[in-house]
Amino acid sequence: MPVSAGPEVGPMQDAFGRRIEYLRISVTDKCNLRCVYCMPEEGLPWLQRNQILSYEEIVSLVRSMAAMGLRRLRITGGEPLVRRDLPVLVRKLRAVPGIEEISLSTNAVLLARDAEALRDAGVNRVNVSLDSLRPERIDTIARRAGSARAI
Repeated sequence: MPVSAGPEVGPMQDAFGRRIEYLRISVTDKCNLRCVYCMPEEGLPWLQRNQILSYEEIVSLVRSMAAMGLRRLRITGGEPLVRRDLPVLVRKLRAVPGIEEISLSTNAVLLARDAEALRDAGVNRVNVSLDSLRPERIDTIARRAGSARAI
């Protein structure tokens, strides 16, 4: 008698029958800026470490969803680059069969530090949040002096 790994699952679909191939994963609620449109300047309690998904849990989730047709990932936060060892997670996600694209959304303040490692780990594209072309305006919006220098 053949052994089954469980019921076969078809592609994920939304209510309109469109395939779901994209997942946005928030790896942290923390951010190194306090943008006026996003969060209060102070007094915001952060989630405890045990309240956010571990890298192992994220990879397990992505592996399960890739078996149902997931192909593209976007890593977000908060600011995802404040989470330690993000390139390690990216490398693990890149190794999941079926994952074709990994994107990263960031405020870019920490990007120079990790850009090469993220590229080498498998990030295909980076989306940078840019609130203005004027550095003083960026600093005002972000409530952090010098935040525009990273960009």
